Order: sequence, then C-alpha cells, then structure tokens
Amino acid sequence: MLKQEFASIVPTPPRIAALVVAAGRGTRMGAAPGSAPKQYMPIGGRTILAKSLQSLAVAERISPLLAVIHAEDRDIYEAAVADIQIGERLAAPVPGGATRQASVHAGLEALAKYEPDFVLVHDGVRPFVSPDTVDAVIDALLAGHDAVLAATPVVDTLKRVDSSGRIVETVPRDRLWAAQTPQGFRFGPLLEAHRRAAAEGVADFTDDAAVAEWNGREVFVVQGERENMKITTTDDLQQAEARATRDAWSALADIRMGQGYDVHAFAEGDHVTLGGIDIPHDRRLSGHSDADVALHAITDAIFGALCDGDIGSHFPPSDPQWKGASSEIFLREAVSAVAARGGAIAHLDLTIVCEAPKIGPHRDSMRARIAEICGIAVDRVAVKATTSERLGFTGRREGIAALAAATIRLPMA
Repeated sequence: MLKQEFASIVPTPPRIAALVVAAGRGTRMGAAPGSAPKQYMPIGGRTILAKSLQSLAVAERISPLLAVIHAEDRDIYEAAVADIQIGERLAAPVPGGATRQASVHAGLEALAKYEPDFVLVHDGVRPFVSPDTVDAVIDALLAGHDAVLAATPVVDTLKRVDSSGRIVETVPRDRLWAAQTPQGFRFGPLLEAHRRAAAEGVADFTDDAAVAEWNGREVFVVQGERENMKITTTDDLQQAEARATRDAWSALADIRMGQGYDVHAFAEGDHVTLGGIDIPHDRRLSGHSDADVALHAITDAIFGALCDGDIGSHFPPSDPQWKGASSEIFLREAVSAVAARGGAIAHLDLTIVCEAPKIGPHRDSMRARIAEICGIAVDRVAVKATTSERLGFTGRREGIAALAAATIRLPMA
C-alpha cells in the first residue's frame, strides 16, 4: 500500500517530442533537375536527414521524433532512415506544406496526439548538432522558459546592401546572434501560435522563434556551436562531406595492419585471373578456386589484420563447394568481417611478382575492380608489379606470386 501511495506522488517526467523539418526542395543547392533534394544527399555514407535525426536521438529524453517530408518523398525517406538506430521512438512521417512555416504547423498537429509537454524543432539539414547543444535547449525549457533557441554570437562585420551592390549601412554586431536549431518550446503555446498565424494568413516567418515572439512569448538564447552548420549550398555540402568523413575515421582509432602472400603455378590455358579481371595469356593459374593469386593475398592480409585466421581456414581447399569458385567471394567475406566489427578498410597495397603477363596495361582496371569489391575508393588501392630478375620459380615462368598489405581501422574496444 505504501509503495502504491509513494508511486502516485512521483512526478511523471515531461514528454519532449522532436520535429525535424525536411520537406523542402533545396533550390539554393543548385542541384541538377531530377536529383535528390539536399536532405537526402549522402555525407559520410549516410543521408543528411538520417544523420540529423540520429544526432537528435542521442538525447534519450526525446520521444517521439517525427519528420515532416515532401508528399512525394515517402519512398526515399524510408530508404534514408532504414538503418538508423532510433527504433519505436521514430514516428511515421507526415507531409509538409508549401512553406517551412506550414510544414512545422503540419508536424505540430501530427504530434498533438502524443500530448507532449515540450517540442524541439530542428532543421533536417543540420546533421552536426551536438548532444551538448540539444541538452542545453532542453535544460533551459525544464528550467522554466517557454521558448529557447541555440544561437551563436555574430563575429563578422555586417553590411546592409542595396540592389545595386552599394553598401548603405554598417550594422553594429554587438548583441547580434545567429539563430540555429534546435529551437525548443512549450508545445501548447507553439501550436496555438501556429494555428493563429494560419488563421490570420500571416505566413512570412522564417523560424519558429519568430512565430512565438509574434504571439507574445519571450524567447531566450542558449549558446550554440559553429559546427552546427546548416547545409544550404554546394560548398556547404562539400564541407559537410569532408567533416563527416573525418569524424568517421576519427571514431575508428584502432589501426591495424596485416600482410598476405600467395602463389599459384601455371597450367595449360588461355588467360589468368588477377585482381578480379581476366587477362589474356598463353597459360592459366592452377588452383582449387579460380586461383586469383592477387585477391587471395589481399584476403589473407585482411584476415591477418583482424587476427582471424587465413583464407585456408575460412575456405578450405578440401571443400568441394569452392572448386572453381570466384575469389571475389573470399575477398567479400573478409571485407564483411571488417564491417561486422564496425571497422573500415583504410588502404590496400598489392605487389604481383611475375615475368608475364605484363601487369602495367591492366593496373588501373585491377585497382578499380578491387575497390569495387571492397567498397572503398580507388585511391585507397595500390597495385604494383615486379619481376624476380629471372630468379626462382617466377623467373622461370612457372607461376605467379603476390604479396599484399592491408590497413584497417576498428573502433577502440
């Protein structure tokens, strides 16, 4: 009985919802007709919108999260969010309106059924918002403010310019702040403000803080971060891609290297398979699989970097299922093993030792094929060739040898 009475007086945590605005067409990006809107463009292997949603979802106090999307974008949205880790906290998206203001209003109406106490409104093209910024907005709301936004002080000198490009005024920058998102609000008053604006036909607000101000609410600022950029132009997209790539590699701090070696003898035939491509030759390489000595060496190097045995332990030559198999299968398995541990392949370096065939004319094709199989950029694959100065079995043209080095990056344990 006492336990029940005590439970009845424990306050219920406030419900904090998040609304992510992603219904725009991105006209300032200057994308080619028919290309995806900017929020669905990839940076660091994931769409901008997916990264924006995931960045908000780090704050476990937020539930649900709801995206407002263009009515024609449902399929591309579902593909974009398929692999993000939000689970049931991610509500079904709703279609937006002709303006950002109309889209937010539509999202707020959809959220009303969840009866949230507060709502955070965030741009779908701000993928780098930090947990500290999100927490600062939430904490300010919980401290008693009705409306809060993240912002940064203006540091550049501002000029007001007329249509001809002539400066007509220098604007003092003191006490000027550049607004960002998320912007946080008590849910009821913000929905009321949007309903009033829609009813009165007032539709020129560029952010929700302005809607709240217009409806008589005081809005407060918390310190944002300059890294919380809004991706608007092609230059922004390039900067975002560079940062996302840098962040991804920085998270993989356990750097490992493995080496591989393989050799196969010649037999009667009319081509050799090297680096995933067929090269005309008066002999072929003999082996249980397709005997691609180059891919075998790379596969062994990757397994070595993982400390996970060698190609023979994963694909025994005594197993009949691998007879005549493409060595691409073996390499893809090694690449998958890296991915399964949350890692990435940073660099592959292959050296082929033979008198013939000539490797030079096929080097770029081999690099491209290896990169394709491994899912990495071609500038992360090196292919070199040398002879053994007519010494040994390669010098006598009895076979081909290959040596490989693989550098991989894994998350720190």
